[in-house]
Formats: sequence, structure tokens, C-alpha cells
Amino acid sequence: MNEQLKSTKFCTNCGTEIDTKAEICPKCGVKQLSRHFSVKNSGLAAVLSFFFMGLGQIYNGQIGKGIIFIILYIISFLLIFILIGLITTPMLWIWGMVDAYRTAEKINTRLNLVK
Repeated sequence: MNEQLKSTKFCTNCGTEIDTKAEICPKCGVKQLSRHFSVKNSGLAAVLSFFFMGLGQIYNGQIGKGIIFIILYIISFLLIFILIGLITTPMLWIWGMVDAYRTAEKINTRLNLVK
């Protein structure tokens, strides 16, 4: 019976008991977190985005999203010369910090469910 307990885990979405090697839950179809995820410091993620837009997302493991944030921020910064950037740049900057913080919190919540 101990071997059976070691070879199963619970789905991070629906809570169904599944095989530890399962990448997708057979009941709800949600992709399961792999073991390479680690606890993220949500404050650090926000601070990284404060100093350099998109860095918090990259810290959270969202490389593509971080690069998109960097590109959008550069475009928004360049738009300052036609005044629209005075509105979009601070909004994007704040959104990036909040997103990095919330994403780190979600990662930590999912990791607590897996344990």
C-alpha cells in the first residue's frame, strides 16, 4: 500500500488522485506542474519588474511574457514623444509589477497544493 501512495499525487486543479508521472489530469485535462518549479518570492518578482519591466515575469519562468512586456514597454516609452506614452508607460509599468507579484503568488499556491 505504501508503494501505491508513492506512485500517486493529486491534480492541482480538481484534486483527483492521479499517477505521479501524469503530465495532464485525465479527469479535467489540466497540465500538471513539473517538479522543476520552485517557490517564488512574490515581493522580489514585483521589485524586479519595478527596476526593469518584464524581469519579474522572467524570474517567474514566463520568458515569453517577459520579453513581450519589455517590447511593449520600449514601444510605450517611445510613444512619450507623441504624448500618449505619458499615459501608457506608467500604466504598463504598474501592470507589470502587479502581474509579476500575482503570478508568483499563484505559483506558490499551486506548489502548496502539490505538496
